Amino acid sequence: MSKSINGIKLDLNSHKSILKKPDLHNMSLKIPIHKSLDKTLPSKLIPKLQLSTCNPKETVQNLSSSRNNLKTSQSSLNSSRILKENSQTSRQPLTKRPSISKDPDTSKTASGFPMNPSAALRLFKSHLTLWEQGEILEYPNIYYIGQKSVKHKTVLGNNNGFDDDRNDYRALMGDHISYRYEVIQVLGKGSFGQVFKVMDHKTKEFQALKIIRNKPRFHQQGAVEVKVLQKLKNADKADTNHVIHLKEAFCFRDHLCITFEILSINLYEFLKSNSFNGLSLSLIQRFSQQLLQGLKLTKDQRIIHCDLKPENILLKQSSKSCIKIIDFGSSCSEDQRVFSYIQSRFYRAPEIILGVPYSPAIDMWSLGCILVELYTGVPLFPGENELDQLLCMMEVLGTPPESLLKSASRTRIFFDGENKPKILPNSRGKKRYPGSRSLREFLIGTDYLYQDFVGKCLDWNPATRLTPDQGLGHPWIKALEKMQSTPRGARRYSQAGVIGTTSTRHSKTTSFVFV
Repeated sequence: MSKSINGIKLDLNSHKSILKKPDLHNMSLKIPIHKSLDKTLPSKLIPKLQLSTCNPKETVQNLSSSRNNLKTSQSSLNSSRILKENSQTSRQPLTKRPSISKDPDTSKTASGFPMNPSAALRLFKSHLTLWEQGEILEYPNIYYIGQKSVKHKTVLGNNNGFDDDRNDYRALMGDHISYRYEVIQVLGKGSFGQVFKVMDHKTKEFQALKIIRNKPRFHQQGAVEVKVLQKLKNADKADTNHVIHLKEAFCFRDHLCITFEILSINLYEFLKSNSFNGLSLSLIQRFSQQLLQGLKLTKDQRIIHCDLKPENILLKQSSKSCIKIIDFGSSCSEDQRVFSYIQSRFYRAPEIILGVPYSPAIDMWSLGCILVELYTGVPLFPGENELDQLLCMMEVLGTPPESLLKSASRTRIFFDGENKPKILPNSRGKKRYPGSRSLREFLIGTDYLYQDFVGKCLDWNPATRLTPDQGLGHPWIKALEKMQSTPRGARRYSQAGVIGTTSTRHSKTTSFVFV
């Protein structure tokens, strides 16, 4: 019997170890916080207290004597403080007590910015998430904290909860970027990331902020874009060559961010606002001159844009015809071509499709396609795929020269053994045949100089294609320069500078006013 009792006691003792209360001091809760808020210190930095056994009666006596001594010292301290305050009051006049706000977070207004991070943390701590309370200390100056916006409450998930499944930054309207920029609205989104309209609380002006996707290949291309933009800015200090200028580039929560001046609508939206009826030749001529100046700058700097299209050409202001080339996210240097397959399909040069080493000449091909689209309102070569795109070109321009096909690496994909094109129907069952149409069919109502200019941009051979320098010297552009040198009152514009789109091809006119 005693053996069984002993066995039960042993069994209970073994279970007591399991039922012990958890040691909360040794437990580590794995809550992700910003690195600057990690309060864990090495044990050697924490002094260990010397513990000793003591008699309870002695402890009570010691506590009572210590309490009496403390009361005596407090009474003497209070009496000396009263005497000191009375002496100071007799010498100094009474002053009004300043009002103290109950909520220090709301007592600080926006006029108090910029401030150092410690002051911002002290004043606005209740408006900051736990992550931001550590992150803010990494910034020397604080201009905006988004105190009225909804915040990312969690730090769990992709990139601590700041990214979505596509690795795009989850920007919140009214929140801050880098404790300086206030997110106002979304301007655009693409494969590279997102563009937002923001308020720069340092310069007090609106800007466009591009946030690159948080993936290694986009980080790499983003670094190339920043390098290209900086190079162009240094070469265009007067800002007269119609390319977008970089303002600042920085990293925020593992995303590369680039800021630019805020511009107006792009040329695709401009065409859309005119119901895709096309624009007047005089306005297209003015756009062409500016685009040539921008492409001349890029070519002189040995830079290829690689994605010139109406969506990447923006009006500076909605009421003026001044434009700028944007989005150098796919651009590269001539000696450091990153990708072999580039450009949006409708504006893609034939050498890209055929697999021929490319040069800045591909941007001039895109320019030719854009100029026709600005006049007609629709893309010149609307191919559904690579083959259909090439067939669209051949339908208007005929077959490529043999020399180009021999130097291409992808000729057999689109041509047979005798270099005859493989003609297949598109999704609508339509077959396109080389040389069955002409460029003039698309440019009815235009003059010879315009047609000649476009034709030289759409040369199959990149070596003989029109260059930006040659384009600026073309009679069609020279005619514009001559008109620009004519006194304003003598120009043949309609009253108030209104440029319409009336032509033999279009029945509608626009009412956009340009100066």
